[in-house]
Formats: sequence, structure tokens, C-alpha cells
Amino acid sequence: MSQSRLELARNQNYQLGQLTPSIVLYEPSFEGWLSAVFYVYANKLQDDESLQLIAQDCYVPSLISQATSVAIDEDKAERVLSKLNNLLGRSGMRNLLWGFLSEKDSIGSTLFQVVKYAIDYPSRSIMEDLGNLNVLYLVQTVKSVGREKHRMEAFVRFEHTTDDIYFARVEPDFNVLPLIGEHFRQRYQDQHWAIYDVARGYGIYYDKSKSTPMRPAALQTITDLDDAVLRNPASIHSKDEQRYQKFWQGYFTNVNIKERKNPRLHKQYLPQRYWKYLSEKQVLPNAEHLQKRR
Repeated sequence: MSQSRLELARNQNYQLGQLTPSIVLYEPSFEGWLSAVFYVYANKLQDDESLQLIAQDCYVPSLISQATSVAIDEDKAERVLSKLNNLLGRSGMRNLLWGFLSEKDSIGSTLFQVVKYAIDYPSRSIMEDLGNLNVLYLVQTVKSVGREKHRMEAFVRFEHTTDDIYFARVEPDFNVLPLIGEHFRQRYQDQHWAIYDVARGYGIYYDKSKSTPMRPAALQTITDLDDAVLRNPASIHSKDEQRYQKFWQGYFTNVNIKERKNPRLHKQYLPQRYWKYLSEKQVLPNAEHLQKRR
């Protein structure tokens, strides 16, 4: 160990363990993060300024850091959840969940600092204290997640398959599938449909046969879809879907007024990163069905 490091420890009363960050790794789920919060308080690590909470799938090992993995414990996660519900209320818990779904690299640590702030000052409305940098960062993140949720609800394009399932592919910036599922469940109760997040490798599925006149069916999680289908969904399109896409592309082309075309404004309202899965954008420039008839 170098002389300067020994002097630092001796002169400033540092413990050698404090010279390296303490890292708590959690399983990449909200329950995993809650379990990590319980572990931190159970081991009295909450006042360690170097403490970081990092998802296991985002952690890059380092020679100078000490990392401890925490497994999911549903009972402990439930105890933390109950405590936070009492402290933060419904809107505060929504902020924590939406922030977690952003999947940003530092979000685990940011959420912990917000929780610690709430526990240290239980009588404060901490979500309104934008002077706290962690709260400010969380609020800004939640706004971004909410914006992405709204866009996904608007830009999802379903394609009818030969199995009579309406299937859509998406690649949102954030993990918003858990947030948009209820929107579609309430609106499309009379058909089978699925939305698949290509980037994250999972989706949600609605089976109308399990619904009742009084209650729509619960959403199911789907994984491991055939890569060939994801790359070429046209291979499972029904004949009706092929006709619908032609009609929609023709309509989209014919309502366009060339003299009023404004690509910059169009991209502002419909960012180009969403075009990949929009049927109206997947057209051949000289397709016969796109020729104007007037």
C-alpha cells in the first residue's frame, strides 16, 4: 500500500474500507431493488457516502470496489414496500416505480438516496423538494418515462396474424410495457393481442377467451419469440392484414398535401426512431396502390 494512502487514512481518520466504494448488487426487478434496500438498512450501510446500488446485469467488476449480491426476499421486499407506501403515498410510489423502469445506470442509487431522504425526514413532502438533486433527477426521469409511455400508446401498430392475434413490435427507450398494458387491456377486450418489446426480449399478451362480461382477462408475459417472426412478421400476416396495410398506406399517401409538406415538423411530432414499426412508413415509393386517384 502506498505511503500517501496510509497517511490519508491516519491523518483524516478514514477507515481503509471507506477508500473504496461499497456496492450492493440487486436482481434486476423492483422486488430485487426493495430487497437491496432492506439489506442496506439491516447492515447499517445507509450512511456510507460511497454506497451504490447497481443492478446485477449492469455491474462491471472493478479491482478497487467491494460488491455484495443480494437475492430477492419477497417478505423483506414487502416490508420495505409497506414502509415506503406510508412515507410517500401513492404518487411517491408511482415516481419510484416509473423511475426504476427507466433502467438508467445510476437509478438504483438515486432511488435509494430519495428513500433515505424520506426516512430521515418523514414529515416532509420530499417529492416537492426539487432543491435536492436526487429528487430533481428522479422527477425529470419520471417525466421522460411518462412521455415515452404516452408515445407508445399512440404509436403501437398491431398486425393481424394467421392465428387471429393482433401482434405489435416496439422498442421504447424505457421499459414502459408494464405501464401501457392496462391502456390496451381496457380498449381491446374483444380480440387476442400481443405487444412485444424487441429490445428487452419480452412482451405482454391478452387472451380474450379468459375474459368475462364483467372483467377483462389478466395480461400474460411472453418471452422467447421466434427470431424469424420478429425479423419478418409479414411471414405470419393474414390476408386481411395485407389488404389493410395497403389501404392504410394508400390513405396516408393520398391525404398528404405536397405543398404543405414539412419534414422537420413531422419528425418533431413523430420522432424518426419510431418509424421502424409503423406500417405507413414501410412502403415502396412506386407501389401501384399508392398512386393518387384524383
